[in-house]
Amino acid sequence: MVLRESPFANRFLSGLYSLGQYLLFPSYWATDCLLDLRETTAEQQQNWCRPCPCSPLRAVVTGPLLLLLLLLSMPVALLGLLLWLPLQAARRPFAYKHTVPSRHPELWELPGTGKAFSFVSANVCLLPDGLAKFSNLGQMKQRVACIGQRLTQGEASASPRSSQFLLPTKYGTTMSSPRRSGSSARCPDASVAVEIPNGEGGAGPGEISAPFPPDVDFLCLQEVFDQRAGARLCQLLSPFYEHIVYDVGTCGLPGCCTLKVFNSGLFLASRYPVLAAQYHCYPNGTGEDALSAKGLLSVQVQLGEAQGQRIVGYLNCTHLHAPAADAQIRCDQLTLGLFWVQLFQDAHTERGDVIAFDVFCGDFNFDNCSSGDELEQTHIIFQQYQDPCRVGPRQDKPWAIGTLLNYLEIYEEAVSTPEKLKRTLEQEEGRRKYLACPIVQDGCPDPSAAGSPWEGRRIDYILYREHPAPISLTTEVEQFSFITQLAGCSDHMAVGLRLLLNPAPQ
Repeated sequence: MVLRESPFANRFLSGLYSLGQYLLFPSYWATDCLLDLRETTAEQQQNWCRPCPCSPLRAVVTGPLLLLLLLLSMPVALLGLLLWLPLQAARRPFAYKHTVPSRHPELWELPGTGKAFSFVSANVCLLPDGLAKFSNLGQMKQRVACIGQRLTQGEASASPRSSQFLLPTKYGTTMSSPRRSGSSARCPDASVAVEIPNGEGGAGPGEISAPFPPDVDFLCLQEVFDQRAGARLCQLLSPFYEHIVYDVGTCGLPGCCTLKVFNSGLFLASRYPVLAAQYHCYPNGTGEDALSAKGLLSVQVQLGEAQGQRIVGYLNCTHLHAPAADAQIRCDQLTLGLFWVQLFQDAHTERGDVIAFDVFCGDFNFDNCSSGDELEQTHIIFQQYQDPCRVGPRQDKPWAIGTLLNYLEIYEEAVSTPEKLKRTLEQEEGRRKYLACPIVQDGCPDPSAAGSPWEGRRIDYILYREHPAPISLTTEVEQFSFITQLAGCSDHMAVGLRLLLNPAPQ
């Protein structure tokens, strides 16, 4: 797929597309505001702490007015839809932004010394406000600004890192994080983080980290569904990432009879040059998931040079089907994803290329501890790719924890800041309360998972595999991080992987 800044071949088509969006916007806005009348637990708590007589009247007065606006805007929206739908066929399935940051990554040369590459994957839940409320989130504009700031706080700069952020520590240690000053006010008698017990956890590369790792090379995000949020995030990250692929996926009727209202939500940022990118939409989504163009984004990046040949890496980012009962759909999507990955790599790997890494990451919507996810846990992907957190089906490493938060508890005092969330999750009692519990096949809590140790649902993955090459490389997992920096901004924790690659001894 051609890498160009605009997803359209010319400005005329781009202008028509923008016109269609403007005509659709009043109906879109009214629908979003109607759904936004639903309150998050934080808003309910605020109204309980500070009763306001206007609060009960908000929905009564605003609701009918928004409904009237929606009805009046329907004819204009229909005209916009007739313009917007056919233009989807002329649109490339992603936008691409190329900037020149203040500093470039150092290209790798082989034979020579080894090099480490770091990856972060995160579900950021950047949906329109009304839909985000179903995950107990809202205020999309404020959250995207906060997420962009937090994603770049760990970047290398001339000034030292602020002392309010704790350097990563091993899972289960007794080091405590400094409290952030000026945290959001909460109601009286809110719960507080419990102290970390001594000696919990096991040795390994895993850690719970408050900040993002410094100088992340590759950033893969999911659920950047709102186009305004994607554009804003692109603007915030472009000073640090030279290559960004965003607004991934085609809406409308992309070769099927199911209307896609949202794109795939995938977003990828790279410090290294992107040589090729390709997107495929999963054809088997059902229910509410069928309204979004969920799929697989594959990217080839150039990392350096080895004896006149390219050193390349492959990143594959996805977001699988969500409803708990649809295990077979997720398995079929993973199988399709592996097939598309192989097609992409066969098409873009040149003779003599040194493949440094091949990473498959994203929100898989299944875990390795729930009895209801047994089918996915034995998928062939775990034979082709390595999961640093996994021993085998239904068994994770001792330091692995869940990444899906209990969305009804995300505003509690004990998890209200990155440092507090880190401290809380470093002990089992905190994980039991604030991480989503394992499930059975219909999505209900799994009673068989009530024992100890308790890890929670780990549905966000970064997998990797090695490739034979003219210059053999050994791959070592230097660090795997469960990152709490998005506390209050998402119902997922981000995960990070640092791979150390060394030339194999001859």
